[in-house]
Amino acid sequence: MEKVAIIGAGFIGRAWAIVFARAGFAVQLWDPVEAATRASRGFIAERLPELRAAGLLADTPEQVLARIAPMDTLEAALAGVVHVQENGPEVAETKRALFARMDAIAPPEVVLASSTSGIPASAFTKGLAGARRCLVAHPVNPPYLVPLVELCPSPWTDEAVVARTRALMTRAGMVPATVKREIAGFVLNRLQIALVSEAFRLVADGVISPADLDATVKHGLGLRWSFMGPFETIDLNAPGGVADYVARYGGLYTEVQNEQTPIELTDEVVADVEHALRQKLPMARHRDRQEWRDRLLMGLLAHKKGQPD
Repeated sequence: MEKVAIIGAGFIGRAWAIVFARAGFAVQLWDPVEAATRASRGFIAERLPELRAAGLLADTPEQVLARIAPMDTLEAALAGVVHVQENGPEVAETKRALFARMDAIAPPEVVLASSTSGIPASAFTKGLAGARRCLVAHPVNPPYLVPLVELCPSPWTDEAVVARTRALMTRAGMVPATVKREIAGFVLNRLQIALVSEAFRLVADGVISPADLDATVKHGLGLRWSFMGPFETIDLNAPGGVADYVARYGGLYTEVQNEQTPIELTDEVVADVEHALRQKLPMARHRDRQEWRDRLLMGLLAHKKGQPD
C-alpha cells in the first residue's frame, strides 16, 4: 500500500484519514497534541460502521481502521509517504513554520499539501527549498462525504505536482478541481459567499424570511445543483443552450447585478437571521442537526455513486 501522512488530527485531518484509508492507502496520522491523535481513532471508529451501512465503504470497518496508524513524531509520520496532507491551524505563520519542518524532513519527491480554507500557498511556502512541491488541496467539510477538493497551486508550484496530486485524489475517490491561479477564498468559498451575501441582503431588505430563503435553495436551486453545475443548469434551461439562455435573460442578469452592492454583515443583520434560526433549531439540538445532515449526505452520496454521470 502507498502511504500518506495526515498532519493534524482535528475534524478535517481525521476526515482525510477516512478518505485515504477507505481508498486502500496506509495512513500515518500525527498531531502535535498527542491526545488529539488518540481521540481521532475513536471518532473514525464510530464513523466507519455508518459509512459501511450507507454503502460507502467497500471493506469492513475493521480493515479500514487497521490502515490508520497514529504516529508519535512528525518524522515518523512522514517516513515512506508519497503525499502529505496538512491540517493545522488557519494561521499563516504557523503553517509557514510547519511547512519548513516538513520540507526539511520529507524527501524531495513527496508532495506537501495544505487543507487551508483560504490562505494561499504562497503565504506559507515562499522561500522554501521545496516550494515547487507545495500546494493547497482544499476539501469541503467533511471530505469523506463531500468529494470535491480544490487544488490551488502557488505561482511557483510545479505543474507536474498539480497533475500528480490530481491523480492521487482521483484514486482516493475525490473529485479534484484545479484553480489555475491564486485568488482569495479559492472558488467554492467565493461561490458560497456570493449566494450567502445575497441571502443576507434579501432578508435584511425585507424581501423574504430566513426560512423561506432556505426553502428556496433546498427545494429549488439545490435540487438541480446536487447533480449539475450552474453552467450546465442554464445550458439545459434554454432550447438553444447557454448562448440562447444569455440572449433571453442577459438583460435581467445585468439589472440584478447592478443592484447587488456589497452588504455589511452588521450585528443587527446577523442577529435577525440568528434569531430566526434559533426559533427553529435551539442550540441544544445543534449537534443532533449536524448528525442529521451527515446521514442525509451519506444517503445522497450513495445515491449519486449509483447514477451515470
